[in-house]
Amino acid sequence: MERFDAIVIGSGQAGTPLSQALAEAGRKTALIEREHVGGTCVNEGCTPTKTMVASARVAYLARRGTDYGVNTGAVSLNETKVRERKRAIVDSFRSGSQRRIEQTKELELIFGSARFLGPKSLEVQLKRGGVLQLTAANIFINTGTRASRPQIAGLDSVPTLDNASIMELDVIPEHLLVVGGGYIGLEFGQMFRRFGSRVTIVHSHPQLLTREDTDVAEEIAKILVEDGLELVLDSRTVRVSRSAGDFSLTVHTRQGERTLTGSHLLLAAGRIPNTESLNLGVADVMTDAHGFIKTDPRLQTSVPGIYALGDVKGGPAFTHISYDDYRIIRANLLEGGNASMEGRLVPYTVFLDPQLGRVGLTEAEAVAKGLDIQVAKMPMSRVARALEMDETRGFMKAIVDVTTKQIVGTAVLGIEGGEIMAMLELAMMGGLPYTALRDGIFAHPTLAESLNNLFSTLNRSLLTAPQPQALGAA
Repeated sequence: MERFDAIVIGSGQAGTPLSQALAEAGRKTALIEREHVGGTCVNEGCTPTKTMVASARVAYLARRGTDYGVNTGAVSLNETKVRERKRAIVDSFRSGSQRRIEQTKELELIFGSARFLGPKSLEVQLKRGGVLQLTAANIFINTGTRASRPQIAGLDSVPTLDNASIMELDVIPEHLLVVGGGYIGLEFGQMFRRFGSRVTIVHSHPQLLTREDTDVAEEIAKILVEDGLELVLDSRTVRVSRSAGDFSLTVHTRQGERTLTGSHLLLAAGRIPNTESLNLGVADVMTDAHGFIKTDPRLQTSVPGIYALGDVKGGPAFTHISYDDYRIIRANLLEGGNASMEGRLVPYTVFLDPQLGRVGLTEAEAVAKGLDIQVAKMPMSRVARALEMDETRGFMKAIVDVTTKQIVGTAVLGIEGGEIMAMLELAMMGGLPYTALRDGIFAHPTLAESLNNLFSTLNRSLLTAPQPQALGAA
């Protein structure tokens, strides 16, 4: 059994920098990866999807050319080129990361599948064949998640797509059926609508993006319908079949049973952790009922010296949170710090078009906490830069604590919503009162200067600004 100072299982956005930091600190480290360096983000998540979202936006703008006085003619899609571009960017990110790992002294990259033999020992089935047995005082689990398969009669007898396989299609679906109205389902739904597919999204809840405020979810639904998507909400998919190449979904709606027919079926109904093959029981590592690894605020599991980072531990499933998990471990184990997950802000962007940038409390969460709040809200149609760009769909919204004048949460649904959200997050991180943004000088004409007007609505003692009047897409 080969002995290491540290073993990292999974080369995701926490595992890779952690393994390098440990090795650079002089600790003999093994990094075990089952398939590809980079984890979900680089290979199947952020990098490839946002690359394809960019292609979809170009198609959208090309079709809108006449709105800007530009005649482009008929727009067609080269799906092979879109896929090749996506593959090239993924390969660049992946190969660059692997090269840096392999050049790091004291760090050994091992391709294979790991499982525990005991609390501090592992067996690795090597990808090239053979078996290794390893042991270390500290073991870090960063194995991520994968798409779940909902319980639907007939599902096992038909071919389906998930977030990875749909990006490898060499044809544009004539009619894409999407089961799930979360972030993944909506991003792919809008993307393929812009590529030219008919798209129907079936969601079991009455509103999309159930963790968002109702006004945000309703505005997103309005935008998607304007873009030509069909939304079937508050509906449960109970049966699927396939005949002559077409899929038939039987769904239960409030109006009764309905059958939907399409050419392709995407499952986007949640994620499950990659833990079942780790043999965690023999190591006494505790999981919850869904298989996510339980940790304390410092990311240590039920076993001292074993840690879990990223999506595999549950909670917010974002790349930047996984990376922050790495920073917590680095601070505590290598720098003598006392970092934890408690109290950290969790920003995220849903890469619809327009984007939804979110950080902090929703309005509903602030009310539930009993905070005395005011809500600053302004439609993008009142933002000069958005008008100049003809990108006026959506609205900006900020939740302000009346007592402290602090911004406690925000939702920016609009052009570059994620970037505007980051400005508000910086104010929250720095403890700035909302008046600092209301009275700040920002360059004209930029999206940032809209913060002046957003927070000026509070000066008029308005609980909310007028409801947004979104413009339709061409």
